[in-house]
Amino acid sequence: MTDETTTAPRPASPSGLDGFFKITERGSTVGREVRGGVVTFLTMAYIIVLNPLILGFVPDSEGAFLGGGAGDGSNLPVIAAGTALVAGVLTILMGAVANFPLALATGLGLNAFVAVAIATQSTWADAMGLVVLEGLVILVLVLTGFRTAVFHAVPQQLKVAISVGIGLFIALIGFVDAGFVTRIPDAAQTTVPVQLGSGGQLSGWPVLVFALGLVLLVGLWVRHVKGAILIGILVTTVLAFVVEAVLGDDDNGLGWVLSIPQLPSDFVGVPDFGTVGDVSLFGAFSSIGVVAAVLLVFSLMLADFFDTMGTMTAIGAEAGLNDEEGVPPHTQRILVVDSLAAIAGGAAGVSSNTSYIESASGVGEGARTGLASIVTGVLFLLATFLTPVVEAIPSEAAVPALVLVGFLMMQQVTGIDWDDLEIAIPAFLTIVLMPFTYSITVGIGAGFLAFVLIKIVLGKVREVHPLMWVVAALFVVYFAIDPLTSLLT
Repeated sequence: MTDETTTAPRPASPSGLDGFFKITERGSTVGREVRGGVVTFLTMAYIIVLNPLILGFVPDSEGAFLGGGAGDGSNLPVIAAGTALVAGVLTILMGAVANFPLALATGLGLNAFVAVAIATQSTWADAMGLVVLEGLVILVLVLTGFRTAVFHAVPQQLKVAISVGIGLFIALIGFVDAGFVTRIPDAAQTTVPVQLGSGGQLSGWPVLVFALGLVLLVGLWVRHVKGAILIGILVTTVLAFVVEAVLGDDDNGLGWVLSIPQLPSDFVGVPDFGTVGDVSLFGAFSSIGVVAAVLLVFSLMLADFFDTMGTMTAIGAEAGLNDEEGVPPHTQRILVVDSLAAIAGGAAGVSSNTSYIESASGVGEGARTGLASIVTGVLFLLATFLTPVVEAIPSEAAVPALVLVGFLMMQQVTGIDWDDLEIAIPAFLTIVLMPFTYSITVGIGAGFLAFVLIKIVLGKVREVHPLMWVVAALFVVYFAIDPLTSLLT
C-alpha cells in the first residue's frame, strides 16, 4: 500500500531586496519604504540650510570663518554641500549595515555648541578635531559593549518615557519652526518664556500655510489615506509657492522662518566640499588647554551618547520593531554607525552628525527597514547638486508632519504605570523636561537621576543596576559642567 500523502510546499523565502531588508517580514512594502524615505528627507532637508546659518557666521579665535568665507562668512554653499554629503553617506550606511529606518545629519544643539563654545576660543580646525575625538571615544564605548550595556540597564518604563518625551519635543520643534510658537524677546522680563505666534496672536501668511498644512495632514490621517504625510508635505509646499508668488516680495516680506518658497534661478550646481579634511585633531589641546579640551569633549560625548539612545528607542517603538524589553533590532550596529557619523561630521568640518528624531515622520508613513534610510541618503547626496531646490522648500510645509508624529509617539504614554511613584516621577521628569529645556539629553539625565535618588530614599539601592549608578554620576558631572570648568580652569 503506497502512501499518497503529499506535503504542501513551503513558501519560498524572500530573496533579493525583500530578503536583504526583511521588508515583508516587517509588514512593509517597497512602496512604503520609498515613501517613508522621501518623507524623512523632506522633514530633515532644512538642516542643509540651517547648519550653514549656525556655523557659517561665527568667526573663530583668529577671525576666520568656516569654509573660508570672507568678511561676513558668506561662503555658506560649501558648508551646505558638506552637510548634505555626510548626511547622505552615513544615512545610507545606517540603512545598509543596521537595516533600521533612521537617518543621520548634523546634530542641532551640538553644532551651536561647537560654534559658540569651542570655535570662538580656538580655530575651526581645532574645534572639529574635538568633534572627531568625541566620536572616537563613543566608538570605543560601543565596541567595548559599554554603550549597549547602559541601554539594557535602563528600566523598560523609562525607555517608554523617553519615547513619549521625544514625541512632545518634536511636536514643539514643529510648532516653533513654523512660527506658531515663538520665543519672547527678553523673556527674563516677562511672565512666560514662549508665546502663541507673534505678540500672543497668530499672524502672517507662513503661519496660515502651516496651519492649513496641519489641518490637511490630520484630515488625511484620520481618513487613513495612504501616503498621507508625503501628500500633506507636497500639497502644502505648492500652497506656499502660490502664496509667495501672489503676495510675497524679494525681501522675505511674508516672514518665512527659514527659506523663501520661490523657484530658484539655478536648479543644479557643482558642489564644493572645501570643508572636508579641514581638521586639527589635537590642536585645541594647545590653544585652549588640556583640561578645557577634555571637558568640552566630555560635554559633546554625553549629549551625543544619550540623544541617540533615546532617538533609536523612540523610532523602534513607533515602528513596532523593539523587543519586549524596548530594545531595537541590531542595536550594536546602529550605535556603531552613529559613532562613525560623529567622526565623519568632524572630519568633514560640518560638526558632529547624529541620529535624527525626524526619522519618525518616515516611520509614520510606513517605513520599517533600512531601505527607507537608503532612499533618504540618496536624496541627501542628490541635494549636494540641488541645494537651490532644497533651499526653496519652506519649513512651514514640512513641520506639520512633526506635530502629527509627536501625537503618535505620545500614545505610548499608557505603557507607564502612573500609580507606581518610583517610576512615575522619573518618567514625568523625562517627558516634560525634553520639550521644556529643548534637549533630549536633559530629559534623560533628569529621569535617570530621579530614579536613582528615589531608590536611595526608599532603601532599595540593590534594585539599581550598577551601570545606572555610573550613568547617574556622569549626569551629575554633566549638569555641573559649568562650575567644574570654572574650578578646573
